[in-house]
Amino acid sequence: MPTYSYACTECDNRFDIVQSFSDDALSTCDRCNGKLRKLFNSVGIVFKGSGFYRTDSRNGSTSSEPAKSSDSGSSNAPSSTPAPAPSTAGTSTSASTSAA
Repeated sequence: MPTYSYACTECDNRFDIVQSFSDDALSTCDRCNGKLRKLFNSVGIVFKGSGFYRTDSRNGSTSSEPAKSSDSGSSNAPSSTPAPAPSTAGTSTSASTSAA
C-alpha cells in the first residue's frame, strides 16, 4: 500500500499515512480540524535485473558515436541516371568531309 503525505492549510501540520488505493483521501486535520491537502513528492525507483545498467545493453558501442549512414548517393551504390556519352569532337562521320 502506498504512503501519502498530507499538510494542513491552517496549522501546517505535516504527516504521512499508509492508505489503500481504494481509501478516500483525508480532508480534515486531527489537530485543528483545518483543511488538509495532499503533498506530492518524488518517487524512489529501484531498477533490478539485467538490462538496466549502462554496460548491459550497449554491446561495445557508445551513443556518442555517429550512426552509420545508409546514404543512397554514395559512390558504391549504382547510379539511377545513365553516364554521359563519350565526346566525338575530334572525329567526323559526315559524308561532307570525304574527298570527291
